[in-house]
Amino acid sequence: MSKIRIAIVGYGNLGRGVESAIAQNADMELVAMFTRRDPSTVKLQKSPAPVCAYDDLPQWQGKIDVMILCGGSATDLVEQSPYVAQWFNIIDSYDNHSQIPEYFAKIDEVAQKNATVALISVGWDPGLLSVQRMYNTCILPQGQTYTFWGKGVSQGHSDAVRRVQSVLDARQYTIPIDSALEQVRQGENPQLSPGQRHRRECFVVAEAGADLEKISQEIKSMPGYFVEYETTVHFISAQELAEEHGDLPHGGRVIHSALTGFDLEHKQRVEFAIALDSNPEFTASVIVAHARAVQRLSAQGQKGAFTIFDIAPGLLSPESPEELRRKYL
Repeated sequence: MSKIRIAIVGYGNLGRGVESAIAQNADMELVAMFTRRDPSTVKLQKSPAPVCAYDDLPQWQGKIDVMILCGGSATDLVEQSPYVAQWFNIIDSYDNHSQIPEYFAKIDEVAQKNATVALISVGWDPGLLSVQRMYNTCILPQGQTYTFWGKGVSQGHSDAVRRVQSVLDARQYTIPIDSALEQVRQGENPQLSPGQRHRRECFVVAEAGADLEKISQEIKSMPGYFVEYETTVHFISAQELAEEHGDLPHGGRVIHSALTGFDLEHKQRVEFAIALDSNPEFTASVIVAHARAVQRLSAQGQKGAFTIFDIAPGLLSPESPEELRRKYL
């Protein structure tokens, strides 16, 4: 059986995670990596696949089954995903939740026109936790769903901070507010805004002589990322960032508290949680599994944009439907 031909656009933390995840899937192969940098300056960790210039993408049409886009949501994916979807089936991890409907419509228009499959916003949130939220509300409609993230480093938010002028590097931690988490677990069903469930903490390396107050205010007022939250900004050295914030842990949980029975007399609580040593490696693993679904949808003649809600679980597995029924049901 021929392998699914995967290519990567971008080789940061997520791109390296995708390379590693592909190596763990026997039915896939990495055939190329595309970068906006000088290809001669980029070396893959272990794969023998060629490193190519981003501008050479159109020349690879017909040689790649699924293109995995590994850029950041703030500025990369909004430009790259609609561009690449002109020629290739794509999958990305766009994570600006509030903008997903508009983003979906933009990608869908391109993919429909060019008869490609574009699976957007895949990862663990948006992604796996999104599915859990949907399941909870379908199964237990008389209830309330809450999502808590962290404590952990958000790749998308960290990338957004790094895009601020005079910022050299940054890590952003999303931290759940313990009192809010306890209220939810006790079944109190409080009405909580996003800012009442989490706070944000940024560790920033700035250029020498930069206006730190200006940087801080620009971060705190960033719509879609920080403006709703209590946000603390710390300015530290590059050495401190490397020594104390070099890892990329994260995690999250979805809690659904509900009532069942004719008189709504019985409490039910569902909690789904993940704890990650490496956010990018786990996110990459989710994406790579979904690349299998993208290839299968394309083979069926499907086109347009899709989200994780549209993907049947069996499409993620390399095993046959018969094997799935025998082993997992």
